Amino acid sequence: MTTTFEFSVHDERLAIARLPADAAVPAWARGGFVTTSRTRGELSIVCAQQHVPAGVQHDRDKVAFGIVGTVPMTTVGILASLCGALAAAKVPVFAISTHDTDYLLVSADRFAAAAAALRGLGHRITGSLPG
Repeated sequence: MTTTFEFSVHDERLAIARLPADAAVPAWARGGFVTTSRTRGELSIVCAQQHVPAGVQHDRDKVAFGIVGTVPMTTVGILASLCGALAAAKVPVFAISTHDTDYLLVSADRFAAAAAALRGLGHRITGSLPG
């Protein structure tokens, strides 16, 4: 893939929480970045980690790199290229796609490696590791 993108780093640390499939979406699922996915087996919520209560199963300290602008749904190979570069850099990724764009969530302790891998593909990154 030869297309290059600008990535914006979301400004809050995120958590990926797991609830039972039949759970209601909780009031604590809030912040500047919130997404929910329900399947027969679970309800997954990504939101500001500061709002996730103790006792809820979750992974913390995630940072989101989001592609700036709209990526046409007919574009082929974006996630394969990005995730391939992150895999080569030994950076686990949690990918989220919205109607308009894609987000790559990585652990804060792998932020520098992820940024270097994306820059290595020619992509630009604006923003820095959130506190």
